[in-house]
Amino acid sequence: MRWAVRRYGGKVVGALFLLGIAWSYVWTWLPLPWDLLAPAATPSLTLTDRHGAVLRTTRAEDGSRARWLTLGEMDPDLLAAFVAAEDRRFFDHHGVDWLAVGRAVRDNVTSLHVVSGASTITMQLARLLRDQPRSLPGKIAQAFWALRLEHHLSKQQILEQYLDRVPLGQATLGVESASRLYFGRSAEDLSLGQAALLAGLAKLPTSDPLSAPARASLGRAEVLRALVERGYADSATAARALTEPVILLDPGARFLAPHFTSQLLARTPFDSLGGTWRTTLDLSLQADVESEVRHTVEQLADRGGRQAAAVVLDNLTGDVLAWVGSPDFWADSTGQVDMVASRRQPGSTLKPFLYGMAFDRGYSAGSVLPDLPVTYTTVTGPYRPNNYDQRFHGPVRAREALASSFNIPAVELTERLGYQNLLRTMHLAGFASLDRPAEVYGLGLALGNGEVTLLELADAYRALASAGEYRPVRMRLPLDGPGSAAEGRKVMSPRAAALVLDVLSDPAARIPGFGLETPFDLPFPFAVKTGTSRHYTDNWAVGVAGGFTVAVWVGDFTGRPMDAVSGVSGAGPLLHRVALLTSKVVAPRGLPSPALYGGELVRVCRVSGHLAGAHCPTLEEWVFPDQAPLTPCDWHAADGLHLPAQYAEWARQSSVDAGVGVDVGVAAAVTEAKPAAPGPFHIVSPEQGDRLGVPPGVDSAYASIALQGAGGKGSGRANWYVDGRRVRGDRWVLVPGQHRILAVTGENERDSVEVVVE
Repeated sequence: MRWAVRRYGGKVVGALFLLGIAWSYVWTWLPLPWDLLAPAATPSLTLTDRHGAVLRTTRAEDGSRARWLTLGEMDPDLLAAFVAAEDRRFFDHHGVDWLAVGRAVRDNVTSLHVVSGASTITMQLARLLRDQPRSLPGKIAQAFWALRLEHHLSKQQILEQYLDRVPLGQATLGVESASRLYFGRSAEDLSLGQAALLAGLAKLPTSDPLSAPARASLGRAEVLRALVERGYADSATAARALTEPVILLDPGARFLAPHFTSQLLARTPFDSLGGTWRTTLDLSLQADVESEVRHTVEQLADRGGRQAAAVVLDNLTGDVLAWVGSPDFWADSTGQVDMVASRRQPGSTLKPFLYGMAFDRGYSAGSVLPDLPVTYTTVTGPYRPNNYDQRFHGPVRAREALASSFNIPAVELTERLGYQNLLRTMHLAGFASLDRPAEVYGLGLALGNGEVTLLELADAYRALASAGEYRPVRMRLPLDGPGSAAEGRKVMSPRAAALVLDVLSDPAARIPGFGLETPFDLPFPFAVKTGTSRHYTDNWAVGVAGGFTVAVWVGDFTGRPMDAVSGVSGAGPLLHRVALLTSKVVAPRGLPSPALYGGELVRVCRVSGHLAGAHCPTLEEWVFPDQAPLTPCDWHAADGLHLPAQYAEWARQSSVDAGVGVDVGVAAAVTEAKPAAPGPFHIVSPEQGDRLGVPPGVDSAYASIALQGAGGKGSGRANWYVDGRRVRGDRWVLVPGQHRILAVTGENERDSVEVVVE
């Protein structure tokens, strides 16, 4: 048997080889199917909002989706651009470029993965005519079809067929359809830059100028370099072409909700397009949100807030109700930047997911965390976090630490729980953009040193209102009803999510960080978190009502810092207005209460977080039955406050026990915890000669100080006057300058102090 194989095996292989050559020769001579080259009869696509209003159609001006042009009608620059970019030896080979095949094999073997291909324009046309899988057998089939096409068609016919069929993004087929969409003109009359841009889209149609203008510009630059190298254009002409706008549309060719519809088309496989799609968008709300985004940049432009974005989600279904990626999509090339889908550093907006993880690991909203000077040893060197207001607040309950967005307690909590575990929680919450190793982010992860998108942020917060379960958003309504069928995954327990929302909707808890008045007071329950990246580069604000979630961003697409614009003063007012608009479309409803999951309100000490004693300043906090029972507070006694050693040293050094700095942080609670001093009435906050500061980036309307008295017949209760004007309540909004503060009790006891606000 072996002898027979040795004798005849070579002959069999040779015979098979000759048979293959003969079959290939016969294959190339076979007539082409009669309907193979007919113009593609693909249906048009119309996108409507959820109520049926037309947002956009992919039809060209003549009513068709892709108008067929003859090669003679096409701009010559277009032909040169595609040949230079896609197949520089197009006019020399016979369907397969064997030199390119050899180069691709060499490069791919050297790199141990696919880094280049060898598809000619004829092979690409073969795949457009007879779809083949992107595999080795598919490539071989393309090659055979390319040989057959080259035998029956001229190079001009092949190029025409290819240019009239090639997908170029945004559901366009062929150069005419793409040219009318992106430039508002026919492919018969294009500039060199426009021709190069279309040629650049052939390799990666998702990098179109509507959804990815920066990548489209890079693709154009590569094609222009190829045109110069191959002698189709000189350097000066190519340089001028680089300065052309990436996109140019006639006013009549515009469409509605451009960022939203562009993203929807970019995320949808091309072969599934066609017909009329009802999207999730509410066009009326979309128009209102667009107006508010434009208003915001008008107000903040002189302080560097030149762009803004917003997205609104329905909590129940995940439907995208509004999507505004920039103030004006049509303004210039930067208008096509979509900040709903672009990555930026989110500041403190990621902290709720850290605290949610902590609440599932035994911490409560009353757990005390240290807000003290500390230096951590990390792989990149010493790390010394600071708070936004550049102060330390001593013992801080988790509720105030989160609501007031103190950084140091968040870093300490991350150190205790592990930044690796925090990153896993972020991934469960849908932050796919955080795609680097946990060590790259380190302890700064909770402070927003990674990059996320506004859409990811909104959907992660939506999970908080969905009992801690994440589901992806929806952009298109199904035919079988409004319910969301997407499978969810658990981010945190329902009670942890409810507790996070309870903290974020607690206006009293955010007073230490943001003052008495903020733009987050709405006529319905609303959980809010803001974020500001380094140097005021990015402003974020996210709000959750029972029925909907709103996320907004304010900044500059170029990354230039703003002039002390914080999340409260920049993004906050935009969030407020968009939330009010959304409440007219979607019922706000109540937020889930910890009581739904067994939580009970217990009176605790404001300072220690333990069960309140007779001498403690108190408040109510949620406690769950299966948690370790709270112990009685041992920080307070009849003779005053006895802080643990680490906090006592901080109190001594910062003079908290003398009343300095009681206007911010839980330090106020430490001072308030001291028994009233005996003797006559006197002012304890602020003190004579205090120099007070407005936190940087916080609007003056939101920076305030507590006014407190002690002693006397009225036990410290008084009416307050600043520079002779009556103050409503017991907090005064800081105004720069020197001021005299007067307190008058009901028994006509008086005291006054002078302070300076810097």
